[in-house]
Amino acid sequence: MNLQVDLNDELNVLTEIQKEKIEKLLQNTAEIEEIEKGAEVSVTFVNNESIRQINREYRDKDQETDVISFALEEHAEDEINIKGEHLPRVLGDIIVSYPKAVEQAEQYGHSLMREILFLTVHGFLHLLGYDHMTEEDEKEMFNKQKEILDRYGYKREGEI
Repeated sequence: MNLQVDLNDELNVLTEIQKEKIEKLLQNTAEIEEIEKGAEVSVTFVNNESIRQINREYRDKDQETDVISFALEEHAEDEINIKGEHLPRVLGDIIVSYPKAVEQAEQYGHSLMREILFLTVHGFLHLLGYDHMTEEDEKEMFNKQKEILDRYGYKREGEI
């Protein structure tokens, strides 16, 4: 495996099959994005209150959200970037609200698995520097997400 995935299910709701699919999608995305072997990522599934606290503390937004990413390779101007020759590349952390995934899967009319994979790949692409702050960036990121999910059979309901 190219990517070291630390998958944490704080709610104990994910099945083994779901965990395997999440890891496989991340492995495949890392391959597509040419991430070097041994890079690390953490994915944690939490409840709405936990993600709301994280959103409030780190983004000053006192509301629930579906996914938050913390890229460990992004540094402020006054921070030192420490790299070691034999240290693995640590991409960062992805936090997903499982209840929000359930709600959105229902709202969008597709499977829970598709929504979980969408949120996970969305968070992962943020760790790699993709964003959706401008219309152009949003188009690039959402096209990349769609390409990845479509490639592995997780098209949105109604898409060809």
